[in-house]
Amino acid sequence: MGFVRQEKGQSITLTVNTGNLLELPNNNQSSVVASNKVSSVSPAVKAGLPIFSYCIASIVMTVTNKYVVSGDFNMVFLLLTVQSIVTILFLQAFKFLNLIKYREYNHEEAKKWYPIVIFLVAMIYTGSKALQYLPIPVYTIFKNLTIILIAYGEVLWFGGSVSSLMMLSFALMTLSSVIAGWNDVFNALDSVLNVTLAEAKIIVGYFWMAVNCLSSAAFVLYMRKRIKLTNFKDFDTVYYNNLLSIPLLLLPSLLLENWSIENLEFNFPPEERQARIWAMIFSGVSAFGMSYASAWCVRTTSSTTYSMVGSLNKLPIAISGIVFFGDKATFGNVTAIFMGFVAGIVYSYAKAFPKSAITVTSASSQSYMDASKDNEKLPS
Repeated sequence: MGFVRQEKGQSITLTVNTGNLLELPNNNQSSVVASNKVSSVSPAVKAGLPIFSYCIASIVMTVTNKYVVSGDFNMVFLLLTVQSIVTILFLQAFKFLNLIKYREYNHEEAKKWYPIVIFLVAMIYTGSKALQYLPIPVYTIFKNLTIILIAYGEVLWFGGSVSSLMMLSFALMTLSSVIAGWNDVFNALDSVLNVTLAEAKIIVGYFWMAVNCLSSAAFVLYMRKRIKLTNFKDFDTVYYNNLLSIPLLLLPSLLLENWSIENLEFNFPPEERQARIWAMIFSGVSAFGMSYASAWCVRTTSSTTYSMVGSLNKLPIAISGIVFFGDKATFGNVTAIFMGFVAGIVYSYAKAFPKSAITVTSASSQSYMDASKDNEKLPS
């Protein structure tokens, strides 16, 4: 489970990838050490390597998590605990090898950071439940709605603004979600008195998806405020998020999940036991790889390039669900995927050129900006 710093919404899987949801202040000192040492290759390779690594890591992470929770797997808290532990172990190993840097644990900082971790646990748990019931393409499309919630949350509370191009991208995101989910919802409503088990699971999946969008937005918006106070860098955030979330994940697993021998054999059947255990461990490795590749990509390219790559990367992630898990490639799904893809490109362009379009702000955000300007004029 790893957190990454981005400017706009990115698909979320079990792991903590708020990808492109949050704009953080740039720090001159990078927490990635290894990327500084890649100096003997050509400029084209040097620029393309972190982008390629990020794309591969995000696809592998999504596919791995979908594989683990497929079927009737019911020990999600255990899975998330394993991911956090594996990520912490890799952080320690990479720090020991002087490949990354992050601050040591501080109890006072941990107390201030803990409310964020609570939102984090809610986000990753609801994301895992949604991914369990929904196909990857539909999950990826609906995750775009989180971008809209965060954008308007920034307008209300942080003095943000929404341009006309951003509103266009939001309309495309919403329309793509409606197209993707229309058949499922329509079929379930049409047979409300005689809902099949498959239809019931789809409806449950959409419920978890809605809760995940809300919890993801709350997590990102609250962390934006807190991270400015702590001045955390990339892997400081990854370290604290994963370390503090372990007890919040392990305790519910021990208290709420069924640890009987029968249930363990159900979740880890003999014919799949070894593969599933290794997949759980590998999901933690892929979460760490996603965090590392994201931080590397942001530092060596630019936040605009990174956000654009995040938009373009939604297409292969959605296709991976069709290829690896047999998700139906219907006309509606393909149209929704393409529309969400275009919406991401429009949003990235709007973020890259914020002054090229008329913006919309709320009264509270205007007051926020006016107060900031007044503070800047005060003598120090």
